[in-house]
Amino acid sequence: MEPYRIAVFVGSLRKESFNRRLALALEKLAGGRAHFEYLNIGDIPLYNQDHDTDFPVQGTRLKDRIRQADAVLFVTAEYNRSIPGVLKNAIDTASRPYGDNAFDGKPAAVIGTSPGAAGTAMAQQHLRNVLVFVNLAVMAQPEAFLQYKEGLIDADGGIGNDGTRKFLQGYVDRFMDWIAAHRQH
Repeated sequence: MEPYRIAVFVGSLRKESFNRRLALALEKLAGGRAHFEYLNIGDIPLYNQDHDTDFPVQGTRLKDRIRQADAVLFVTAEYNRSIPGVLKNAIDTASRPYGDNAFDGKPAAVIGTSPGAAGTAMAQQHLRNVLVFVNLAVMAQPEAFLQYKEGLIDADGGIGNDGTRKFLQGYVDRFMDWIAAHRQH
């Protein structure tokens, strides 16, 4: 079977992003079952409905990559108990103009890490509300709110804790099953 194509949104633009590390770890755990395409969301202009008739090239690029994917993975940071603005902007852009939603019906999953004790629980809850509205089939379980600590995941996606590795392997395996059950043919 051909590997699933997964469009990956990393909600943090920071070079040393903990969430980019988490995404890399998930990619390694997926192995040959999936190809992760990391979407560039940092150059997308702020969404403005006035531009729906002359859509920005960055938005068209984003929508094309989502449409080519079998599924979407959101790996988000938490800023001020919600999702980063850059991530919300990318979602708004990819789902507009009305009637041209690139996400429509695709399977998706949400995960994130943060140094805070609750990980990214609040951001993920806010994100899930948005994703259901844009008609993504969002995997409900397992939820994964990882508290990031030094050495948890290295810059190349290597996981430094056996318990975390086992948990994340279960998460990835469940996501692969979710894609198989919900992907559009």
